[in-house]
Amino acid sequence: MSDPERVQPRVRKKFAGHKNGSSIVRLMPLQLKKRALVYPVFLLCSGMQWLFCEEPQGLRSGEREKQSGTMLVDDHLTDKKTAVAVRMPELPDAEGFPKPSSWELAGPVRFDADWQGKNADPERETEVRLLWTAETLYLRFRAKYRVITVFSDAGPDGRRDQLWDRDVAEVFLQPNPSQLRCYKEFEVSPNGFWIDLDIAPGQKHDLKSGLRRRVILNEAAKTWVAEMALPMNRLVDRFDPAAKWKVNFYRVEGATEPRFYSAWRPTLTPAPNFHIPEAFGELAFAPSALPRK
Repeated sequence: MSDPERVQPRVRKKFAGHKNGSSIVRLMPLQLKKRALVYPVFLLCSGMQWLFCEEPQGLRSGEREKQSGTMLVDDHLTDKKTAVAVRMPELPDAEGFPKPSSWELAGPVRFDADWQGKNADPERETEVRLLWTAETLYLRFRAKYRVITVFSDAGPDGRRDQLWDRDVAEVFLQPNPSQLRCYKEFEVSPNGFWIDLDIAPGQKHDLKSGLRRRVILNEAAKTWVAEMALPMNRLVDRFDPAAKWKVNFYRVEGATEPRFYSAWRPTLTPAPNFHIPEAFGELAFAPSALPRK
């Protein structure tokens, strides 16, 4: 295991990799700039390992209104047990990700406590928003941080084994709740590295999801934002927006133990363990944002 490396301000340095890029990483240096620099990171789907090498065991939300006359999904839908993905109402931007106006329609879930629901740290709050189309599930993590620790090396496409040993944002998705021990794991780091896994009892496989991601690190504001685009056909055989999925969201931060392991829905294990599907919340798919009352 290599020594942790803290992110330093980067200016005009591009990541090298395969020409078929699937991700863009923007790093915003300490002195505020009018625009962020773009750093391509690239995608490969290959073998990986999961967060804790053992068989899986058995919200706060905010509300903001758009002045255009619609509002995001509010507290009575997005709550401590249910996250809501809103159908994306417009075409994506030039990079294939939702526009800011689309993200504003998605009600956020927020969390800053640890995996036991204790030791809340507002300086490490995580906000998650979700959008969907028939072809893609989009997620946006906005993470406050104290110190960032990342791996300095990855595959040429950005894929990194053991990514959870450094700072990450994670989502566990369970499209079929009747299969309690089967779910899909996606992780992204502040410098755009990634990992995705297909989890089943006693098994973990390369998901090869074809995910895309975009990361913006703002060192002045001490936040990083990660957007992920997950192809629906790698999550379910046939997407049904009326179906209810199970989901949980997590963050890990810190170079050495005790690290900060936070969860939207606490897993309540004695030691940090995210692989507790019994603790997952519900994911619902809304056809549109709610009209202004």
